[in-house]
Order: sequence, then structure tokens, then C-alpha cells
Amino acid sequence: MNESPAVEPSSSGPVGGRPDEARGAVDSSHRPWWRDAVVYEVYPRSFRDSGGDGEGDLDGIRAGLGYLQDLRVDALWIAPWFPSPMADGGYDVSDYCSIDRRYGSLEDAVALLSEAHARGMRVIIDMVANHTALDHPWFTAALAAPEGSPERERFVFRDGRGPDGSEPPNNWISAFGGPAWERTANPDGTPGQWYLHTFAPEQPDLNWSNDHVRSDFDGILRFWFDRGVDGIRVDAAPAFFKTPGLPDADYGGDLRFRSGEWVGNPHWDVDDVHEIFKRWRRVAEEYDGDRVLVAEAVVASPERLVRYLAPDEIHTAFNFEFLKVPWDAGLRRVIDETRETLAPVGATATWVLGSHDELRLTTRYGRADSSSEVGVSPDIPSDLALGTRRVRAAALLMLALPGTAYIYQGDELGLPSVDDIPEDRLQDPICERSGHTLRGRDACRVPLPWHGDEPPYGFSPDGATAQPWLPQPAGWADLTVEAQTADPGSTLNLHRRALRLRRELPAFRTDDFAWRESPTEVLDFQRGPHLRCVVNLSGEPITLDPDWDVLLSSVPLDGPLLAHDTAAWLVPRR
Repeated sequence: MNESPAVEPSSSGPVGGRPDEARGAVDSSHRPWWRDAVVYEVYPRSFRDSGGDGEGDLDGIRAGLGYLQDLRVDALWIAPWFPSPMADGGYDVSDYCSIDRRYGSLEDAVALLSEAHARGMRVIIDMVANHTALDHPWFTAALAAPEGSPERERFVFRDGRGPDGSEPPNNWISAFGGPAWERTANPDGTPGQWYLHTFAPEQPDLNWSNDHVRSDFDGILRFWFDRGVDGIRVDAAPAFFKTPGLPDADYGGDLRFRSGEWVGNPHWDVDDVHEIFKRWRRVAEEYDGDRVLVAEAVVASPERLVRYLAPDEIHTAFNFEFLKVPWDAGLRRVIDETRETLAPVGATATWVLGSHDELRLTTRYGRADSSSEVGVSPDIPSDLALGTRRVRAAALLMLALPGTAYIYQGDELGLPSVDDIPEDRLQDPICERSGHTLRGRDACRVPLPWHGDEPPYGFSPDGATAQPWLPQPAGWADLTVEAQTADPGSTLNLHRRALRLRRELPAFRTDDFAWRESPTEVLDFQRGPHLRCVVNLSGEPITLDPDWDVLLSSVPLDGPLLAHDTAAWLVPRR
């Protein structure tokens, strides 16, 4: 396909000053970098393999920085790179101040930060602070220590219920299914206390009412800020604090982990959690350069969410409603609700369409039901051509909205989910914990295709014999970076043009936004007087305003007609 571009595909070259040169005190006239940034999520295990072992690594990310610079992203969000047994894809951390050896070394991380900064990109890292891994020294010390010891107070240990303590301490459930408690064994082999795990059993919850935990994480944040990290993404922010006394929860008879619906839950979104993030904000503000905190906070209402975004807490939060809404006129409602929710606290909106936890957008948008779901099934049909058409339109919609935009690696290529991975190759704990009734999230974590006609598509060095850690499909030759770079009408080149325009045009660096009068199923808004975005969800072609010229469109236009499931950016006709 050919778009109607106003500019040629971007090429590599300088993209602005170094972030460290731009750092300085924030004043009332200062606009922090993250308010308008485009952030690219890197899932390090699947981005690029430099060593030939089938696992992505930090040198692979460094090798791809030129590609990301050419794409014109402003920052990278790197999913957990800490040492980990990988019980949950790196979200079980063994050491918060080091790098998993499969990815490289701390020196490699510092080199990556330095090179990203030199290319004009910032770096946000994932901080998984609700829980550790089982082999974290804090937890191994807790297991070896007696009940009531300071070591055990770092975690949430409790005696079991019942005459012999054989029942969990309360009725809390795990996000990955089943109870949120695991029983330990004493050194003599007899049954011991239980420990809490909000997620997998391999992820014991820390006790955030413990002063040592709080002060240790102050030091961990400073460790990474000292090495040049520009921001922290706070994983599972509402989970940190638990109601004292650990009372039973009222799930209303629904034992699914539906945290976005819970009100008054004793282990999710407890009010005292906000003291933790006020403390983290104070640490971030010890540093210049607009260090940013980003919350993953799935809570029951907009009113609960904005509490995390108070001026003395977290700067921004992921917009899960926008991510999960179907491809229909409900997008307008979500955009309005987002802006109305954030306005009282002056927080910046974030717009997210994909992540390492979600069905790939191309597959989801090609389904009859295009709402988001984690479970993947090869039995649910998807029209990938339709999904691709909608992905291209969604990219222009998201990138035209005021605020921060997040692109998950591979979404700029229009990759589909790989929903037929053999069951013996699946690694997501959701599969095992659900009794193999859910396939989990591996379908969106398959390694990226870089070049060539067959797997591993340049993901690993030429001649490498190790298979990628998740298998790539045989039909991705036309989706590689190399193939799409050569195709002016590719999804990749559409993203390149859009991101170049977003960086060049002043309208994108303001909070200006206003809906124009339009049918319900046509999203038509302006960013100031000189830029307009129109998205056609109506199912029929619409005629564009003759007083506006097309700057960029998601598909080639048929004269003044904007086809269904497409989008265009417009500028006033001169």
C-alpha cells in the first residue's frame, strides 16, 4: 500500500540534543520531555540476540539503537533486565542492582544508557517492587530465619488457619490463579508458615510496611538514577500495600483476579500505598533532567487512578482503558474520559495500544470482537488484512492525541500474535497455573524479524545454531525490518513518517485538543488551528473537508474519500 505522505521516509541522522545536556531545574515555563514523548517498549529477551544463544540481550538492543533513532522514538522502556529465574518473564527479580547474565552485564547496561543518550533517546526501566524471586538473598535469608525474625518481616509470612495450620491464612487469590499463599517447610522438614504471593508462587510479596524495605528501595532507585536512567515504570503499583491484619477479601463470588473492579479490597489499591510513591517522587526529584515515574495501576475508577497522579506522586499512568477498548466509536468515550479524569491534577495522558501482556493488535483488530484479552486461542479466527488496516489507522489516531504514546516492539511492523506455538514451547506461568486452559502471553513475545526469508530472520547472528527462545512463524518474510524498509507503503514506513511529523510540527508539542462536529463513528479533532486528525470507523467512505489538505493517510486515498477503518492527518489548504 502507498500512503499519501507529505514527507519522504525518514533516514538516520541526528534527532536532537543529548538528554543529559537538556537536564536542568524544572520551572513553570518548562515542559518536561515525557509530556509529548513517544516511548518504545523493548522486551529484551525478544528484541535482538547478539550472542547466538537464541535470547535477546543488551548488545542486541545497542545494535538496534540506529533503527530506533531512525524510527524517531524519544525514549525506550526496557522490560525487566535484572537477574531472574524467569518464572514470570523477568518479573521475578533476584538482584535489583545487577543485570541478568543472559542479557549481559552492568557495564553493558551503562554503555547502553550512554549510547541511547548520545542518540537523543531516554531510557525508562521496569521496577518490580511488589515482590522478589524465590532466590533473592532477602527471601532465602527469610526462609532460613525463625518466625518473627527481622528477615521474615521483609516479606508477608503468617501462620496458617485451622488446628494444624494447614489452611491458608486468608482467602486472598493470586493473579495467576488459585490461592495467594504458599506454605513453607521448616529446616527439620515439618510444615512451616505461609508466605503471600499476589502473582506466581515464585514471586513472594515484600512487606512495604517494613522500614528496611522502604529504605532499601530508596537506595535501589538512586542506584539506577546515578547510572543515568531517565525514568522508572512502577510494576503493579496498587499491590504494594496490604490492609493491616490481612482480613479476608469479598470477591462477590468471582474468584478471577479482576482488580479493575475491586473496591475496598484489602490487598489491592489500599490507601496507604500512596505514601510509598510520595517517597519515590522525592527521590526522583533529587535528580535533574525530569526523571519520570510511570505507574501500572489497574484500579476500579478514574477517581482512584488520579490519586496515584497527585502532584507529589507518580507523573503518569498507563491508560489501560484505551488499550482494551474495541475498535469502534467507544474510542471517543475513552479519550474524553481520560482527559476529564486527568484534568483536575494536570497529569499527562498516556496512550497505549499494545504491550508484552496483550494480544498483538493486528490479530485483535482482525477479530469480530476486537476488545483485548490475554488468553490466546488458535480457534478464534482473525482477518489479518483487516487487522493491519485498522492498526495503521490506530497508529495515526494514537500519535495525534496530546500526551505520551507507547509503541510495543513489533507493533510498528504490524506483527500478528503467534497463537499456534507448540504447548511444550510455552513459558508463560499463566498456562501452567490455569491448568492449560489459557495459553498465556507468549504469543505477543515472539522474537522480532529483522531480515531474511526464514526464521530466525536475523534475530540471531548469521550462522547461529540456537533456536530463538520462542519459535517464529514461517510466514514473516514480508514483515521483517529489511523488507518493510524497502517498501514505501509498509506499516513501518507509515510509523516513520508519522513520528517524523510528530517531532517536526509544533502542534504536537502542546496540549491543544478540540473535537469537531462529526458523526458518532467518525473521530475528528484538531490540535490547534493547523492540524487535524480524522478517523473513519463508520463502515462507509466519508468525504473529507475540501478546505483541508491531506498531510498523511493510513492508506492511499481515492480522491477526497476517506475509506472505512482508515485515518488521515490534515492541514489547512493554502
